[in-house]
Amino acid sequence: MSQLEIIKPASGARIVRNESETILFGQPPEVLKGLLIEDISRFDTLVLLDIKEKNGSLLNNLEFLLYYFLFFSNGLKEGRKIKLVGSEADISQALRLLRLTLTGPTESELIAWKTEPSMREEWLGIINEISLKDTSGEVMAVESFFDLKIFDAEGRVDLGGISIEHTGADSYRIVDAHGEDINSSVEIDLNEDETIDPAYQVQADYLPGGLVKLGMEVLGGASGFTLDEPCTGLALCYNGDYLLIDSLPFLDQNLFARGIAKNQVSAMFLTHLHDDHCCMFPLMLMPHKVDVITTRELFEMAMEKLACGLGWDPVVVAEHFRFVEVKIGEELNYFGLHIRPHLTVHSIPTIGATFSTNYRGMMRSICVVGDNNSMESTRKLNEAGVVRDTTMNTLENIFSAPWNMLVADGGAGAIHGDPRDAINSEADRVVFVHVDELPKEFTNTFSLASSGKRYTVIEGDSNIYTSQVSHYLGNWLNAPFPNRWMRSMLAEEEIRRYNQGDVILVQDGDTRGYVYLILTGYCEVVHHDGNAPASIAKLQAGDIVGEMAVITGRGFRNASVVAASPATLCLISEDTFKAFIDAENFRDNLITRWQLRPYLKSLPQFSEMESTSLELAGSIADIVHLDAGESLEADAKSWYIVSDGEGQFDDQVCSVGMEFGCCPLSSEKKGTLTANSSMDIVKFSKKEFEQMRLRLPAMNYSLRKYRVSQNDTGVNWLLGKVSTQGSIF
Repeated sequence: MSQLEIIKPASGARIVRNESETILFGQPPEVLKGLLIEDISRFDTLVLLDIKEKNGSLLNNLEFLLYYFLFFSNGLKEGRKIKLVGSEADISQALRLLRLTLTGPTESELIAWKTEPSMREEWLGIINEISLKDTSGEVMAVESFFDLKIFDAEGRVDLGGISIEHTGADSYRIVDAHGEDINSSVEIDLNEDETIDPAYQVQADYLPGGLVKLGMEVLGGASGFTLDEPCTGLALCYNGDYLLIDSLPFLDQNLFARGIAKNQVSAMFLTHLHDDHCCMFPLMLMPHKVDVITTRELFEMAMEKLACGLGWDPVVVAEHFRFVEVKIGEELNYFGLHIRPHLTVHSIPTIGATFSTNYRGMMRSICVVGDNNSMESTRKLNEAGVVRDTTMNTLENIFSAPWNMLVADGGAGAIHGDPRDAINSEADRVVFVHVDELPKEFTNTFSLASSGKRYTVIEGDSNIYTSQVSHYLGNWLNAPFPNRWMRSMLAEEEIRRYNQGDVILVQDGDTRGYVYLILTGYCEVVHHDGNAPASIAKLQAGDIVGEMAVITGRGFRNASVVAASPATLCLISEDTFKAFIDAENFRDNLITRWQLRPYLKSLPQFSEMESTSLELAGSIADIVHLDAGESLEADAKSWYIVSDGEGQFDDQVCSVGMEFGCCPLSSEKKGTLTANSSMDIVKFSKKEFEQMRLRLPAMNYSLRKYRVSQNDTGVNWLLGKVSTQGSIF
């Protein structure tokens, strides 16, 4: 008798199994770690979900599952294939994504991207040497690892003894044809999981570490197979701003644990596309565009990877980033940070870089090698004529040069480095990533990166915080901040650090003479109604708290503010702040912005946006009030959204959330809106909103996602079936 069992290995995933079949529904980031924690060492079938992203994570991460199936579960040796279940379009997108991460670009793609011929030849040669090959010596296509199972017109698929019925979005009924009791059929609904979190505990800091002029914070230092540690991800701090070295899985959670707000991240250096390094979706939800610093080839591949993971046109995906191109061997001066990229030898095109700055007449440098084969393996490829002499010499120099800090790949295995590679390094510090434990012979020689560690090359000082105050105040005002007022505020600033969980402002307490500007980390605004606390808003670096008590003259706090993560705040004199508001006639504008926050948050078009985006949207919005019987002419120069009351638009009854006028990313709706009762309408200038939408990725993404959810006729950026090779269309 066969019985079906349901296991939850991670949020966003379910295992359904019996004695003969193990089916995994949903593949959130690092789901393999959840499987191994649950002691599930074998799976036969992967079912792709309908909803492709949730809570900042994409849900079709197949790469490490395939590695495990092929090499640890002996799928390759035994000639087994994974059954891959989904729609025809979803399966094609998943396979194309896997092709990019497993075998890299094709020759035609590299030619189209104008890759320098000798580098193109080297990349293709390395891919050919390292990739899995069939009995005839040809590189195995991604499709060859799978048995494709497409849902039929009734939403069913037969796996041979077990059938899956698609009963709704991410809902399924699984039936065992050989079962004889009530356990022979089960139902699962992945919509039960509202958030997607790591299967392991992310260890959080209590106190912020402080901003530095040059240093490195470790978000994670392990591999995709390590059960209790995040994958490798680094955050380079330069003059108080953060530049990510790759984007590890669960980026948001790991930044939060370190007390680094997304608003503090200005750029990312991308080394390659593997899933443990290139989970860039959270960067599409940023309150500002992040600079993606990498080569043309890697950027194009990354946009296609995101496009296939999300099911959106890569051109639309690229709207959310600012591409900063680097070329191998050429130095980029990035706001005073000198970035010199180099090639490494890996299974797909991969780069590393040296990050340097001049400090008191001396260059201080951090070299991040990037994922790299062992030097022994690299030398063999060089001797075989696959790896060029220039690449070989550069890598040898990297492992011997006197850097202030060398971050190297020590992951061993077929495509990772060996700690012995750095035995003759003259670097002040050598830190290894991609390895759980250093061999005992190196424990007194090298360091091991793990989440929470900080490495400082140049200490910070008060000037860093002063520059952050100036930057954030200008952003908050959404206009150039008057210079004399800025100097007055900076002259009186006070910097305070708070532990995670510290109460910063107390509800009903007096203002104590300060307005607070968040410089690092996250804070939460909490209101207690006498019975229970309720979260009002989540704020991050760049947001101001306590300003409305000053502007309205209440003299007390109407809510508490708690440090949700380690946080650093700047205390500004409320007298000076109020004098500035009054002198510059900003009071009415700021009160309107304050009042608009809950209005905007209540609208479906803005419901998923964070406080920072809502604050900026409020700075360009107006509220139009109509009494019963009054009319408004909706033209194409403005966007109108009903926020309260009911009315009539031509022959259509309209209520909260309905929109008229230019309607961004949708069709225009021009006509006359007449109020049936007292109505409030939020109004945006078309020009101002379009400029802001393209400047704020989180706003752009949220509005596009809303249009898709509404099956809007203006949606023209969804991918259908794509080719695994060649053009994505």
